[in-house]
Amino acid sequence: QVQLVESGGGLVQPGGSLRLSCAASGTIFSINAMAWYCQAPGNQRELVAAISRGGSTSYADSVKGRFTISRDNAKKMVYLQMNSLKPEDTAVYYCKVNLATTPWNVNARDYWGQGTQVTVSS
Repeated sequence: QVQLVESGGGLVQPGGSLRLSCAASGTIFSINAMAWYCQAPGNQRELVAAISRGGSTSYADSVKGRFTISRDNAKKMVYLQMNSLKPEDTAVYYCKVNLATTPWNVNARDYWGQGTQVTVSS
C-alpha cells in the first residue's frame, strides 16, 4: 500500500519557477533511487532527473543547469526545483521511487506517482 503523492504543478510564465514535491508513504523499509519523468501529449515518458540513495544526481541535457533534484530521506520526499522554465517544459511530471516494503532491499521495486501537470505559457 505504498503511495507517492505529487504536488507543486501548475501554470507558470516562461522564465518562472516551480517546485515539485513527491511524498512517499506506507510500509517503507528503505528507499533507493528517486527520479522525475515528464510526458508531453503524444510523446514518450522521458527521464528528467534522478538522484541516488547516496545523493548523486543526473539530469537530462534539456534541463541541466535549470532544474535541481533533491531528496529528504527523513521525510521520504523527493523534490524537483524547476527554474527558468520554458514552454517546451510543458508536460505531466511523474515521480518514480525505487523502494523496499520489506527489510530486504533485494526486494525493492519501482513505484510511480499519479503525475502533476506543469504548463509553461505566456
